[in-house]
Amino acid sequence: MTTRPVLEIRDITVRRGDSTILGPMNFRILPGERWVILGPNGAGKSTLLQILATQVFPTTGSVFVLDKEMGKVDLFELRTRIGICGAPYAHEIPGDEKVRDVVVTAAYAVLGRWNEVYDLWDESRAISLLTTFGVRDLGDRLYSTLSEGEKKRTQIARALMSDPELLLLDEPTAGLDVGGREDLLKRFAEFASDASAPATVLVTHHIEEIPRGTTHALLLKDGKIAVSGPVRDVITSEHVSAVFDHRIEVVYDASRFSARSM
Repeated sequence: MTTRPVLEIRDITVRRGDSTILGPMNFRILPGERWVILGPNGAGKSTLLQILATQVFPTTGSVFVLDKEMGKVDLFELRTRIGICGAPYAHEIPGDEKVRDVVVTAAYAVLGRWNEVYDLWDESRAISLLTTFGVRDLGDRLYSTLSEGEKKRTQIARALMSDPELLLLDEPTAGLDVGGREDLLKRFAEFASDASAPATVLVTHHIEEIPRGTTHALLLKDGKIAVSGPVRDVITSEHVSAVFDHRIEVVYDASRFSARSM
């Protein structure tokens, strides 16, 4: 039996005026895969992620998300099956909302608790996710009072509240100190190791932020795929140096990557 992709893009391009800023591009993600997308500033990472999140349509080509083709399906319904965590979405979270409510309201795909009725399952799932990411004790705090790291953990918990089939993470550790980054990556790796965890795409600038358990990688340069495939085959000194136009030594140790200038 052929496994259907969770996500597939076919011959897509994105144009702005006379310029092609992304593509042509093809790739697909299968159930259970954990992808990381890397590339320098301006490589097209944010545009690609917006397409995967069904927020932006490509100029040409086809996008299939969870076996549905963009442009031929109700995107509002499809988006309930996709968990998203990133700065553009985080800015919309009300600062005067309690942390527990920031998470539980994702069950209705809304921001800001109002007159919705949540059952015991919703409340229990929200508490479980806050526990998984180490912020259960902050449930009654206002979101605006949290540290940056606490906000990131809350955002990931919210992204997972609806039990999505696809999880998109846009630089989830940006702005965190080393301790906060490592703790969040450890918790996420433990969560993602569960067989029932959704397929994941994580976008970052830094290979040190690739969590354990990542299965595949895609390197972008100038709006095109430079190389993609199994993570150990892609994240190499040769490939990373070519994409970032700088001689970089990549080291793989204890299931994590690190880099330094050569």
